[in-house]
Amino acid sequence: MASTLRRTPAEPAVRPAPAGRRRRRGGFLSPPWWFAAPALAVYALVVLYPSLSGVLYAFTDWNGLGERSFVGLDNFGKLWGDDAARGSLVNTLLLTVAIVLVQNGVGLLLALGVHAKIKSRTVLRVVFFAPAVVSPVMVAFLWKYVYNPAPDAGLNAVLGALGLGGLRQDWLGDPSLALWSVAGMVIWQFAGYSMVIFLAGLEGVPAELHEAAMIDGAGRFQRFRHVTWPLLAPAVTINVMLSTIGGLKLFDQVYAATNGGPGHASETLSTVLYKQAFVFGNYGYSTAIALVLALFVAAVSLVQIYYLRGREVTS
Repeated sequence: MASTLRRTPAEPAVRPAPAGRRRRRGGFLSPPWWFAAPALAVYALVVLYPSLSGVLYAFTDWNGLGERSFVGLDNFGKLWGDDAARGSLVNTLLLTVAIVLVQNGVGLLLALGVHAKIKSRTVLRVVFFAPAVVSPVMVAFLWKYVYNPAPDAGLNAVLGALGLGGLRQDWLGDPSLALWSVAGMVIWQFAGYSMVIFLAGLEGVPAELHEAAMIDGAGRFQRFRHVTWPLLAPAVTINVMLSTIGGLKLFDQVYAATNGGPGHASETLSTVLYKQAFVFGNYGYSTAIALVLALFVAAVSLVQIYYLRGREVTS
């Protein structure tokens, strides 16, 4: 005789909280926000409010002291018609491209080198990363000595000792070399920083994948191309983003090493902005340059995020 008893499903031990209650617990009045509120208030007062209110000065002719009057888009029109500003934009883009490509390329090579099973890898990691924690101004003054135009000092002395005296140059005084000399000192300082990020990515690559590729007959270059490189996509995204933003707003090294010279050969948007504000007193015009620079950096960053994040997914 068949049983007519039916099993009732077991009720969950803990019933989920209503949706409204969950929203209230995770809203802006939840305890985590109480702890973050003081820091957010200070940040808004010190950073956000001055930045947003300063945008208004981009549409005025304020000189920093007297009254200001509204001039509309005149400052932006002056920016596009200023030969020094246009030249500084080209220099900024060239510097950024050089820094992104060479710095990340060198950083990747250093990461692959210190990731190998060598006894001195810990010491080498410290040595390569050390310049990244030094003040950019100190690095600029150090490299001003390295780039000393005297034939018996710095890099020129090394070239002479190696029998390459014909390659001696006035590295910071030659308009065709000054920009690339600045790029060299920036790359030297931050290649170790890129190395650390790539090294973190390399540590996360499973050894089993390399072993399987070796069993299948893949060589060292093939393993790097088909196993390591795709898994380094997040590290590539971080490094490219950081080096791009750093290159676009580069100021310290340029100002300390060349002051934008000779002429305007190594001028960047940041140095033009500084001079217009604190040398010529054109605060309204300098604010317009700052606004254009900020929007340009934001636009480039968004494009990079969209492309590089897509690469991470496809990898």
